Amino acid sequence: MTGVKEILRTGRLRLRTLSEDDAPFYLELVNDPDFIEHIGDRGLRSLDDARRALREGPVAMQDARGHSLYMVERLEDGAPAGLSGLIKRELLDEVDIGYAFLPRFRGHGYAIEAGRAVTAHAAALGIRRLAAITAPGNWASIGLLLKLGMRFDRLAALAPGEDAVNVYLLDLPPPNG
Repeated sequence: MTGVKEILRTGRLRLRTLSEDDAPFYLELVNDPDFIEHIGDRGLRSLDDARRALREGPVAMQDARGHSLYMVERLEDGAPAGLSGLIKRELLDEVDIGYAFLPRFRGHGYAIEAGRAVTAHAAALGIRRLAAITAPGNWASIGLLLKLGMRFDRLAALAPGEDAVNVYLLDLPPPNG
C-alpha cells in the first residue's frame, strides 16, 4: 500500500490511513444496501469513482486536518473490515466520529473496539467535544453511540432538503486529564 500510515492499534484491530489502493474495499462498502439505507447512496459505481472519492475525501481530509476516516483491518489476517475515524463536516461545529463495516464483520465487536480507540484518539488530539450523526431508525448505530457514552442532543437537518438526523455529543477529557 502506498502512503498509508498506522494511526491506532487495539487488541484485534489496526486503524490506518486510506489510499486510492483501497478502492475495491471502498466500492464494496458504499454499495452495501445497509450503507445506502442508513448513510446514503454515494453514487460510486466504478473503481475510478471510488479512487476519486478516497482521494478527495479521507486522503484530502487527513492531509488538511490530521485526521479522517481510517481503514479498520483485523490484525489476525489483515482483512479490511470497515471504516472508523474522525470527520469534520462543514455543517457541524464539532468533529464527528464516523464508522461503517462490511456485513460479514458486523456483530463481532469491531465497531465498538474501533470506536473506543477513535474516541481516545480524538481526546489525545485535543478535541474537546465529539459529535456523531445517525439516521433516527438506525438502532445498531444508536446503540453503539450510547455504548461510547454519547448522549442524544438534537434532531437536525444538516442541509436544506435532507432528512433530519440524530445528533449525539460527547464531552472529552483534556489530553492529560
